[in-house]
Amino acid sequence: MTKKMDEIIILDEIQMQVGFEGLASRLRLKGEAQVRVKALLEEVVPLIAARAVYRACYVEHPLDGGVKIGGVHWKSKVLRNCLDQVGRVFAYVVTIGSGLEEMAQACADALDKYYLDEIGNLAVVNGRDYLKEHLQSRFGIKGLSTLGPGQLADWPLEAQRPLFNLLGDVQHIVGVKLTDSLLMRPAKSLSGIFFPTEKTFFACQLCPREKCPSRKAKYNEKLAEEYGMR
Repeated sequence: MTKKMDEIIILDEIQMQVGFEGLASRLRLKGEAQVRVKALLEEVVPLIAARAVYRACYVEHPLDGGVKIGGVHWKSKVLRNCLDQVGRVFAYVVTIGSGLEEMAQACADALDKYYLDEIGNLAVVNGRDYLKEHLQSRFGIKGLSTLGPGQLADWPLEAQRPLFNLLGDVQHIVGVKLTDSLLMRPAKSLSGIFFPTEKTFFACQLCPREKCPSRKAKYNEKLAEEYGMR
């Protein structure tokens, strides 16, 4: 279900699947572990309540650097480079709700807690992918990339608050609260901007950190230099 509040769009009751095969491959499950995770997945799927809120924001390119998104000025070299030829982006927050998190907190088994955490990670990414497909379909955009506050030092976690402000009362709209330490609750929530790209951009390309389990692309030293990250 899609609701519209002025220029803020809400995607309510997002229908999505958390596939066991992808989870089993990610966690390299075998034997009894497969049986256990499949049982947990069946138990937790009804607890997932994925929702999203987004807003289309116009981009300005001030002469003193950085970018303005929806009137908010961010002094970020990465954003400036990513959005140099972009006129519109989509600020967003996606969540799967608190049901899975509450189940994990009540769980006494450490291994089950880990499995539930990984299920939650996959579910919220699937929710973001759903939003991406929605934006591509609704606005006729072929390629979209995303970047979130705190993924890179150049756009730190402090950007969370003005990003949330662009989206109104996010806690009331989709149930996501921003804490004093700028973390989101429920924890299985994602925030950021989607922006048009011809080639998919990953923050990982600008991050030299080694042995990162969440890495989606290789570190690109040349690109990092171009973006002023070296």
